[in-house]
Amino acid sequence: MEQVFGMELMEHFRPVFRHFFLEKFPDPAVWFERRLTYTRSVAISSIVGYIVGLGDRHVQNILVDCNTAELVHIDLGVAFEQGKFLPTPETVPFRLTRDLVDGMGLTGVEGVYRRCCEKTMDVMRTSQESLMTIVEVLLYDPLSSWTLSPEKRKELQKAEEDHCDFAPSNTTSDYLDGSVMPTENAALEDNVNKMAKRMLLRLKQKLDGVEDGVHLSVSGQTGECNM
Repeated sequence: MEQVFGMELMEHFRPVFRHFFLEKFPDPAVWFERRLTYTRSVAISSIVGYIVGLGDRHVQNILVDCNTAELVHIDLGVAFEQGKFLPTPETVPFRLTRDLVDGMGLTGVEGVYRRCCEKTMDVMRTSQESLMTIVEVLLYDPLSSWTLSPEKRKELQKAEEDHCDFAPSNTTSDYLDGSVMPTENAALEDNVNKMAKRMLLRLKQKLDGVEDGVHLSVSGQTGECNM
């Protein structure tokens, strides 16, 4: 399947997103500014999405502001690497397809994009104490459930395959089976807490630049994400 996609489909269907900027912003100065804004927004959202483990990044959840050309992400219900537990696991750190790269111009992921990725990573590392405090509150908040039940995982990807809109809410009844008995609630809550601790540990590793047990520099970690 990968060979068919790489050798046949990609050969016949070329990315054309660069034409959006040419058609929408005919003035050269505005065109340059909007493309620069777009490239920076892709870089920032990519690194932030990688840090918080944002998943479910299909084309219906990534929008473009037609006035500023900024990338806008919606439907943030699958976070903290929950995408890895879907029936078809999401293994990429963030979505960076050739269509997204096509809008960046000739330099692609080099130049502005890479420098902005490194700057964003550096800022997040410097501010990791504040980030960890905020995320810890979200993970342990009893009023907000961010874990996906097996049923919801299947439903989520089935909706994508059927090209349907699926917007998981942040209510406990949507994510967790509301039919559990009271005696099961304690075990379920304990499981969520253990998962929250694992996610916090993984988040801390990312902010420290640790990948597969190796401590990486900002540029090294950024390069690892974009491979």
